Formats: sequence, C-alpha cells, structure tokens
Amino acid sequence: MNNRTAVLLTFCAFVVFSMTTFAQESSTYNPHETFDPGFLNQSGTIYRSGSGCPGPAYWQNRADYKITAELNEADSTITANETISYRNNSPDALPYLWIQLDQNLSREDSRGTATEPVSGMRPSSRQFTQGFVLKSVKIEQDGRESDAKYMVTDTRMQIMLPSAMRAKGGEIKLEISYSFEILLFGAGRMGRTDTKNGTIYEIAQWYPRMAVCDDVQGWNTLPFLGQGEFYLEYGDFDFSIKVPEDHIVVASGELQNASEVLTSQERKLLDEAAKSDKTVTIRGADAVSPPDKRPQHLGTKTWHFKMTNARDVAWASSRSFIWDAARVKLPSGKRCLAMSAYPVESAGDSSWGRSTEYVKGTIEYNSKQWFEYPYPVAVNVAGFVGGMEYPGIVFCSWRSRGGGLWGVTTHEIGHNWFPMVVGSNEREYPWMDEGFNTFINIYSTRNFNNGEYKSERDSARRFVPMLMRSNIFPIFTYADNMPRNDLSNLAYYKPSIGLVMLREYVLGPDRFDYAFREYIKRWAFKHPQPGDFFRTMNEASGEDLNWFWKSWFMENWKLDQTVKDVKYVDNDPSKGVLITIANNEKMVMPVTVEVKESNGHKGRVNLPVEIWARGGEWTFKYPSTSMVEYVTLDPDHILPDVNSDNDTWTSGVVTRRPARGRGRQ
Repeated sequence: MNNRTAVLLTFCAFVVFSMTTFAQESSTYNPHETFDPGFLNQSGTIYRSGSGCPGPAYWQNRADYKITAELNEADSTITANETISYRNNSPDALPYLWIQLDQNLSREDSRGTATEPVSGMRPSSRQFTQGFVLKSVKIEQDGRESDAKYMVTDTRMQIMLPSAMRAKGGEIKLEISYSFEILLFGAGRMGRTDTKNGTIYEIAQWYPRMAVCDDVQGWNTLPFLGQGEFYLEYGDFDFSIKVPEDHIVVASGELQNASEVLTSQERKLLDEAAKSDKTVTIRGADAVSPPDKRPQHLGTKTWHFKMTNARDVAWASSRSFIWDAARVKLPSGKRCLAMSAYPVESAGDSSWGRSTEYVKGTIEYNSKQWFEYPYPVAVNVAGFVGGMEYPGIVFCSWRSRGGGLWGVTTHEIGHNWFPMVVGSNEREYPWMDEGFNTFINIYSTRNFNNGEYKSERDSARRFVPMLMRSNIFPIFTYADNMPRNDLSNLAYYKPSIGLVMLREYVLGPDRFDYAFREYIKRWAFKHPQPGDFFRTMNEASGEDLNWFWKSWFMENWKLDQTVKDVKYVDNDPSKGVLITIANNEKMVMPVTVEVKESNGHKGRVNLPVEIWARGGEWTFKYPSTSMVEYVTLDPDHILPDVNSDNDTWTSGVVTRRPARGRGRQ
C-alpha cells in the first residue's frame, strides 16, 4: 500500500467514524426527580438523630418472660403458663397493652386464612385449629392482682388496664395460662415431622408475645397473615419444657439443668465439644431406640433454658434426634457452641453430618466481618420446616444435602444478625432482614472452606428480567402486600444485589464495610427504621446516596446507559477522542467506560454519579493515541442495565468484541 492510498483510506475512516452514532433513543430521565433535594431531608428528633444514630432520648420498651410448658404427644398439644414482666420506657402513659397471638393464624376464621389465595395456598391454610385457647389472663399492677379485661381480634389481644401504666418506668406483670394444638405445617415456620424413630416437634410462636410500642407508630398492631414475619421487644427468657423422658430438647439459650436431663456420658461429650473445633457426637444413631424397643410407660423430664437480651425463643424436641456439637471461636474469646439435631434419615457427611461445621463457619465469619455473635449456643434442627430462624436456633429441611444444606443453614443462621441483633420491623420492611441477610450470605459463602459452595449468582445483570419489570412493586412495600411470586425478588434478591453494587461498585469494600458495621453497632438490640439505615450509610461512608436509596429501594426505576456519540478531536486520533454517554431511564449509576485502541492499548475511565446531576448526557475526553476500536460501558457486567445492546460502540473494524466480564469478586 502506497502512502497516498493510506492517507485516502484514513480520511474516509475519519468521516465514517465521526458520523457513526447510535440512533436517538427517547429518555425518561429527569435529574431533579432522581437527585431529589426533598428526599430524606427531614430534621432528626430527640429519638432518632439526623445522622442515623439513636437520638439522646431514644427509648424502647422491654418484655421479660418466664414460661413453663408441657408437650403432650397423645394429642399434639402444648399446655403452658407464662408471666410477662413488661416495662414502659416511653414518654406516654399506656391505658392498654397489645399482645400478639400468632397461633390464631390457624383458625378457620382468621384474616390469614381469608387472604390466602386459592393458587399457591400454604399447606397450613388447609388445616385449622382453635389457635391459642386462653384459660386465664391476669394482671398484677401496683401490687394488686386482677382478672384482665381483654378483646381478641384475629391474631391480636388488647388488654385494657385498670389504670394507665406510668410513663418512663411503669411496670406490670401479665400471667397467661393457655394451650394450642401443634399443626403438621405451621405456616412454614413450625410443625411436626414423622420419622421412623419418632416425631420431630419444631415449636415456635408458641407463647403470647408483646407487640412493640415505638416512637414512630406507637403500638404496632398489623395482624399476622403468614407472609410478614415479626417485630418484637427485647428481654430475658427463663423457660422450662416438660417432655417424655426419652426426648432430646434443643432450644434458644443455654441449658440450665444438664445434670437432670443428660446422662453422665452425654455431659462429658458436651464438655468435650465445647473445647473442640471438630464436630463431637453427643448422642449418636446407636443411642436412638427404634419404637419396638422402647418402654411402654415413659416418665417425663423437664428441660430448663435461659436466654438473655433476645427478642424471641424457640425449641425442638424428639426421641429421634442425633445430636452433635463443636466450639465456635469468637473474636472476643467468649464461649459459644454450635449444635445440630437431626434424625438418622438425615445423617451422613453428604448431608446433616456437616451441619454443625456449617453453623460454626457461618458464625465465625460473620462475627469477624460484621458483629460478634451474642448468644452462647446456635442450633440447627432438621425437620419439615424448610428454613426458619429464631434467636440461637434455626429450622432447616431434613432432606437438604450438600450445597443446598449449606445455603439454607448460612441463611437461617445469618438471621441472627438481621433481625435478631438489629431488631427491624419484619412485618413492614422484610428487606431490612431478608435482604440484608441475603447480602451477608453472599460473603459467608465466598469465604466458607475456600469457596466450596461459591457461585456467580450475585451479579445484578443476571437478575434484570426478574427485578426490572415494569409491573413489579418497589422494595419499599409491606411484606403482606408483596405478591407471593415476587416475595423472593423484592425481599431477598433485589435489596441484597443493591448492597453488593454499593459495596463493590459505588463505595468500595473498605468504605462500605465501615459504614455497614457502624449501622449494626448503632442499632444492635434496638429498633431501626429505613431512614436510620439510609442516614447512617450516608454519614458513615461520607457519600450522599439518596439518589440510590430512592431509585433502588423506594421506586421501581430502570437503568439504561448508552454510548451516544464518539468523535476524534479535530479528526485526529493523536489528539484524543470525545465520548458522549447518555442516561435513558430514571435510575443513574456511576459509569465505568472501557476503551480499546487499534494499537492494542486498553484503558478505563471511572466517572462519578454526579455527571448526571444536571442532565442526561455527558461528554468527556479520552486520551487516545490511535484509532478507537470500541467503547463499552460497564465492561464487567455488574450493573442491571436493561438494554445491553446499546452499551458498546464499535468502529466497524474491530476484530473481536469485548469479552463478557464475570463481575468483581
């Protein structure tokens, strides 16, 4: 090729290059709407600071429980008595109290039954009981005891007090005697499982619980419809469970009377487990008696547990349990024991034989990474319940194996951070527990056993078809208002993916982790609202992230960023190239641009989100020295862009398009 021909071809390329742009695309972007100056700009109060901290006058009430209960196998019932010691720390006198009666969900006339769709009905909605059968409700106030005057409405009980509880320190005791039938499938959260060696009883929502009275709404009285979970006060628990003498009971909290319910060998093995990093079997399969070898007339044993500064307790009991345990190493050196209880059908290293290893691994990682696990035990129970969490104890499917068992275990144990430590309102804001927990599960899974169960499923781009539909509700939706088919998307996946993007794309791990730990520390054993989270993350990271909170959590906006125009400066590649990008939808994100030149050089430019604050287009200069082969946005495919076809501009002479990235790790 002679010089004259080369000059002519280069000039033609310049002309084609300067004229090659994407077709104009309509835009719905409005910077004033996205960068809304009125969003989250309300002044803080004495209860909740503008910084996201609890305010100087922050308060919350307290409920301590003492419960004695008996499991009656003959008719599958629980009979119990409880004493609730309730303290009013609010600035208001309380003329009445509200109690949650979750077992009433199983009544045929409950709201949960009436609002359950015919398609996709819970198994429990096809069975009915009387719910909580209240035998007596008494009040002890100002040294006087009286029968309570109360009204039961669905899953709530309102108790009218003889005189209003005094503000800022008033105390009262409630004594409630009750019973209820244990459903086979208790709304997916408790129930009974028949195994060849006996029934497994997973018992939760098993006592009348105080509703929360807070500074935002006063009494929180949304009914329990089954999908929305719980909002509970913190307190201490002292509870005793009477069961047949051949049962093993595992529960939230620490066993107080091991010498009365365990053999000397079991106590010895339990002590050994408390010092061992390897799983120790306390009760093996050889100790589980088949039905034809059991005594006909069994006595009973009473197991006594205590749990401090918790919002709930649950337990499980069975004669079919294999029981093992191992020590958990906490950063502070405090004592903690990981335990598992499961039937022989679930035994084996490919299944529940590794459960305690999974519990231990999850707690050790989360304690080091986020906040130290606060309870003396953590128990994983195998049964019908596919996955459900309570402080210090979780229920996972007895049929789970391998990566499936790891996944459900790390998720349910992870709930001890959200919402057991950080006590958000699950019934209103499920994303503040399910979403945050799903987020920390991503990192516990990457970390466990050198990434044994690691996957790439946390990429936002992968979830675009599910999460960016026009008709999907915003994340900021009450739990029971979320369509059943979108619950996992709105409560679990979308909020967790949003946090991954903030950590790995917007803030970076160091800044994000510092702010997220600060949120946990500020609101441990307290009741945060969504604004407290948003404000804390803004302040502790040093970034105004309101554009993100509004678009990703409060609205159902889409992201579509495109390369709009590419031109050389003075038609001379050696002088650089002017690249114009555009934002076509209402959501914005910072932009990573990758440029590949014909001389083989590849470079990236990172542009902050503020480029979109004044309009939907931005032009910047890239210091090219040769012809550009391609310009691509989000080269690692991290962002949930709804139109990937317009992410890349090519000159037409590129020999290979940019490879699809795997996302940042």
